[in-house]
Amino acid sequence: MSFSYRRIIIKIGSNVLTRPDGLPDTDRIAHLVDQIATIKKQGIEVILVSSGAVASGRSLISVSERSDAVAIRQLLASIGQVKLINTYSALFEKYDMLCSQVLVTKEDFRDRLHYLNMRNCLEILLQHQVIPVINENDVVSVTELMFTDNDELAGLLASMLNAQALIVLTNVNGIYTGDPKLPGSSVITEITNGGLDFASFVSLGKSQFGRGGMITKSTIAHKVAQLGIAVHIANGTSLNVLLDVLENKIEHTRFVPAKIASGKKKWIAHSENSAKGVVQVNEGAKTALKSNKASSLLPVGVTDIVADFKKGEIIKIIDENKKVIGLGLAEYGSEKAREYAGQKNQRALVHYDYLYLQS
Repeated sequence: MSFSYRRIIIKIGSNVLTRPDGLPDTDRIAHLVDQIATIKKQGIEVILVSSGAVASGRSLISVSERSDAVAIRQLLASIGQVKLINTYSALFEKYDMLCSQVLVTKEDFRDRLHYLNMRNCLEILLQHQVIPVINENDVVSVTELMFTDNDELAGLLASMLNAQALIVLTNVNGIYTGDPKLPGSSVITEITNGGLDFASFVSLGKSQFGRGGMITKSTIAHKVAQLGIAVHIANGTSLNVLLDVLENKIEHTRFVPAKIASGKKKWIAHSENSAKGVVQVNEGAKTALKSNKASSLLPVGVTDIVADFKKGEIIKIIDENKKVIGLGLAEYGSEKAREYAGQKNQRALVHYDYLYLQS
């Protein structure tokens, strides 16, 4: 069976775009662009999240390895981003296709207004048949504001743009039952909604050039699939990988999507880092929220307001062991929440429609 998607996010990792010597693999970039052009001609909208700026920078300038690592990364990313986007632009031009550059930081997702502004920008590009080429703005991102890596960014974009699928290209065939280098390890071809403990079987080794390992990919893929978006993790170094993934002709890992969540829930799901308020709930409230019935967070189950918040802000909901169990949009501020805490018959602090529970 092949997969019929209308809009897909394709994330290409640095380990796919970079040769072993650290320079860009121009043949592979060209081959991926050929495939994206074919996909686009089938009427599928494509958003490309591409690493590779640092490798591109490395091909243009030689730097002393003794310099500050962060500054060198900024230097290479700044020079390399121009080269990378020019490479994509020239390759897409052969197909009479336009691409655009979109550089983002975590700040662009911090509140609903920024989030919608970003979404509008990408929607207008897609309406005009432009292929957005998106990367983290490594030049201005400092450590605390960085995405875990481009996998996290791709997951956010898939949710924001209501894509049907996210294809993550890495340098292995998918998620394995053990270390891919060891005999006896095999690719898990399908992962459904079972709270898998990825850490128990995913190799901890990071790629030579990337920031995020397979555990990051697995965790983000699971979260995105929970929001109703299929995720495919495949080997970007294989010939025709993108076309073969869509035709389901290549061994890879697919996270089966759950039922589609609302746009607001998708935004809330990715807002943990910007949540200021923290509310602790008792075991009864936790059980009610986690049950299959649609339940709002009622003040009767709230035991403590750990950190203040205003009406309309995202709050973290933690259990008695301080573990985050969900995120939600506060219907009123922390002052009122303190007043209502533990009381019956008070209005919900978080309405079910604006509640995202972590699985």
